[in-house]
Amino acid sequence: MRKKLLLTAMSLTLAAGLAACGGGNDGQHTAPGNEGGDNKATAGTKTKISYWTGDRHDSEYIKQIVDEFNAANTDNIEVELSIKGDDFDQALDMSFQTSEAPDVIRVKENTIQTFYKKGYLAPIDEFLDDEIKAKFQEMPDLNSFDGKRYSLPNFGTTMRLVYNKELFAKAGIEAPPTTLAEMVDIAKKLTEAGKDSGAYGFALNFKNPASAFGRSARVIAEVSGYGGFGYDFKTAQYDFSGFKPIIETFKQIKDDGSMLPGVESLDIDPLRAQFAEGKIGMYLSYSAEPGVYSSQFPAKIDWAAAPAPSIDGNFNGASGLLGGQWLALSSKTSHKEAAWKFISYMYSSQILQQYQEKGFGISMVPSVSEVAATPDVKGIDSFLPNQYDGVWPVYPVVAVQGTKSDDAFFKYMISGGDLDAIIQDLNARYNAGLAAAVKNGEVKAEPNADFDPKALAGQFAK
Repeated sequence: MRKKLLLTAMSLTLAAGLAACGGGNDGQHTAPGNEGGDNKATAGTKTKISYWTGDRHDSEYIKQIVDEFNAANTDNIEVELSIKGDDFDQALDMSFQTSEAPDVIRVKENTIQTFYKKGYLAPIDEFLDDEIKAKFQEMPDLNSFDGKRYSLPNFGTTMRLVYNKELFAKAGIEAPPTTLAEMVDIAKKLTEAGKDSGAYGFALNFKNPASAFGRSARVIAEVSGYGGFGYDFKTAQYDFSGFKPIIETFKQIKDDGSMLPGVESLDIDPLRAQFAEGKIGMYLSYSAEPGVYSSQFPAKIDWAAAPAPSIDGNFNGASGLLGGQWLALSSKTSHKEAAWKFISYMYSSQILQQYQEKGFGISMVPSVSEVAATPDVKGIDSFLPNQYDGVWPVYPVVAVQGTKSDDAFFKYMISGGDLDAIIQDLNARYNAGLAAAVKNGEVKAEPNADFDPKALAGQFAK
């Protein structure tokens, strides 16, 4: 059912062009069934709520609409916006430990399950009337758990290889890489061509290995037929062996001197700023990039995007379409009604249509994608769903003892070691965590011998 709903939404997206989010009443900054509340402010008293997000590609737009809400709402609600960096998850953990948790939390595909299990989120079912339920898709394990909903879908994202066309031309390279071997070779040539300007062939934001590999190794694995988080849906076991050639490739690029110096401490926004200045030849990332180079870091170079390379040039899987959630209500909020009024405002159709038309994401809400105009944003066409994109099943998130896979792979990339032994250790520890979670009833993991990752691709292509 989840795939069918996504297919409907994305098909409408393609008919209408790129989109972002949807919700609320058309053209209004309120939502049905949202009148009253247990914390309506008395005259002259402000009800302050905090909203935390790790998104920065849309930060100027979000700041604008938060300011508009603060100025226009008649309930004396004041929203304090905090835009975190790649340490968002750690900051949120600390906030719940110190009783300073935000009221509204930005959740993502790879965080909502963890936040739910930690008890950070409150169900929103009490606020959902039939109109809201009809407009926003329920996606088990993506925005609902154990029969309760914790978020509503907004926009989806695709992943691509982003490259500097000018540096490619200078190096005499006619096309972006389609294999890992080509990526290593092209990174060398780009670095050589960029010597006079201090440009390097490749970069990733390794200040946060999970963020870096999540936008790169993951998509390369997926288009090559491997689960992007190391989980094998055929066997219902973790198996990171498919990542071996990918991690070896990143290490080779680093060892060759083709990777931007200082990536160990590089965050995603500084990476984008360097790319906009022409200092990076290529990197992998999400469909937020066109909006970034249109407004946040106006590009001084000619750039484009292409499908992520596979391991050997064969596409045996699908590049995962991500999305299904956006904002969530904190379990620690003491201003539930006020927080929901702000969430309702954010999900209003007027705001989400603007979000779509500014090119910040790909719509997963049909009612928005039906009416929103295609954004006039450079590079956006390359991020629209193509024959390689598809929706992967939800993998089981489990607690793991010891070093996580992203940190283990990054350590190998920097310091070397026995990668086979590292992968064997990861498999043992992740499967031990999986077995414990299954035994405790925390997750379900059942083998699917007929699972075909290649069949996922092309569901949403034009």
